Amino acid sequence: MTKLDIKNSFLSKFIGKAFLFATIISFFFISHKTEAQFNERPVLNLENEDEPLLNWGYYLGFNQYDFKFSYINNAPDILVQKSIGFNVGLIGELRLNKHLDLRFEPGLSYTSRNLGFTGFTEERDAIREVKSTYINFPLLLKASAKRLGNWKPYLVGGVSTSMNLGSNETSLDDNSAGTFRMKKSVYNYEIGFGIDFYLEYFKFSPSIRGVFALTDELVRDTDVNSPWTGNIDVMQTRGLFINFTFE
Repeated sequence: MTKLDIKNSFLSKFIGKAFLFATIISFFFISHKTEAQFNERPVLNLENEDEPLLNWGYYLGFNQYDFKFSYINNAPDILVQKSIGFNVGLIGELRLNKHLDLRFEPGLSYTSRNLGFTGFTEERDAIREVKSTYINFPLLLKASAKRLGNWKPYLVGGVSTSMNLGSNETSLDDNSAGTFRMKKSVYNYEIGFGIDFYLEYFKFSPSIRGVFALTDELVRDTDVNSPWTGNIDVMQTRGLFINFTFE
């Protein structure tokens, strides 16, 4: 195991434990605050929460990004070592009707991925660390079921565009100099589900969402036969988000 593997393994385990701890605390908080919400006649919280035309909030959460590769020729796959990152952002919601809302959720997502390339004997050639800071601009449609006491399930889906601040797209160096380059702009579609919990003073919504790139993100090396990018036909991001929303 290389030093980089040990470092990333330790970091992934540490972040994973922090993620698990935050999830347990969040669901303990939900269960404590919503203990009586599934009774036949619960005391309704925030009865008029969904009435205003416009609604605002923010979210915090975790992510795990991956890459999907399509290859030109049959060859060993590029290995992707994933890690857990974080998300933070704002929410603007436009009420369309009783069950549909249009949401704009600008936010920031940080992630890191390691790519492993076969056929090299030196670690400096075989591994590329890809750090990405995405500024996301999702436009989503939220479809909610009927409110049941103090909770309400929903589905959400839509499109987004992301700006990758760590893309290195304009760098003159490529993989031959140790620099892995990606395009700065990415277009995605998103789909997920969650539950709105109406607490005493605010609405809390845990959700899970998948994010899938629609465009090729790879900036290829100058050498068309590059051992790093020469056999890649398409490279696209895909990710899993777990968000905790406060409105």
